[in-house]
Amino acid sequence: MTRRALVTGAGGFIGGHLVTYLQAQGWWVRGADLRPPEFRATTADDFVVGDLRDPEVCRRACDGVTEVYALAADMGGMGFISKDPATILRNNALINLHTVEAARLAGAQRYFLASSACIYPEYAQTKTDVRPLRETDAFPAGPQDSYGWEKLMAERLCVYYAEQYGLDVRIARYHNVYGPYGTWDGGREKAPAALCRKVAEAAPGGEVEIWGDGRQTRSFCYVDDCVEGTYRLMRSDHGEPVNIGSDRLVTIDELAALVMTAAGRDDLRLRHVAGPQGVRGRNSDNTLARQVLGWTPRITLEEGLAVTYRWIAGEVAAARGAATPA
Repeated sequence: MTRRALVTGAGGFIGGHLVTYLQAQGWWVRGADLRPPEFRATTADDFVVGDLRDPEVCRRACDGVTEVYALAADMGGMGFISKDPATILRNNALINLHTVEAARLAGAQRYFLASSACIYPEYAQTKTDVRPLRETDAFPAGPQDSYGWEKLMAERLCVYYAEQYGLDVRIARYHNVYGPYGTWDGGREKAPAALCRKVAEAAPGGEVEIWGDGRQTRSFCYVDDCVEGTYRLMRSDHGEPVNIGSDRLVTIDELAALVMTAAGRDDLRLRHVAGPQGVRGRNSDNTLARQVLGWTPRITLEEGLAVTYRWIAGEVAAARGAATPA
């Protein structure tokens, strides 16, 4: 019997990579999203273009598949999620409510939810030298923003579907995933992509703008490691949330320095400006992922940033060429 999977959000960054990964494992894959991928053609065997806030679109997408990977979300970096909290919560709630119900009605055997480290409480992330977050740290709840609250609600939704309907669910909490073929400008890009773009656009001897003092800390997981961890979780018997991220903590200034090294741009300097920063520090405790999945990230931050920078620098160069009059 053909193994058939649906990946929602397949027009986006992680979803696009996941489609290709699943096909390499022998799966027939349908993608679903508002639009196909922006930066490269989809490899999906079938692709449903539609608004997953619409329950009918969700039902069409889920028809005939055995597993659902729910990655679709209205999201972006701090510059985006700090501006439109009600819109983000409403859109993502509708997407997740309709997708899980459509999966149940379609008789899907297993359901994956891409949750986020944003579900962790703000009170546990007030220091730069933050203790790595364990899965049990989610409660008492207190996410910083509406995106985190909606993801936490979506986790509970999956738990209740498992309890009431017997839906076999898996939940991953992604921590700052980065890599090529993702949004790199326009306001929805995340820190690694934004820094790669800023470095690529900087004039010789110029400045790279950093929001805040640059001492805020994060860990960053390369997309290939993320999709491998996702697949391992889906093949496991573990039904509770699991962190999928790196446990290497760096400051944003250090991240910028690594990007400049990858670019060979030691002529640049950093300039700190006011801007949304999110929590003061966030890191992933990967103990559970190692125990139940046998998974740990393989790609170093230096290796991943080198690949990401080369791709974004190429995109910047292409955009400049397109903007140059003939």
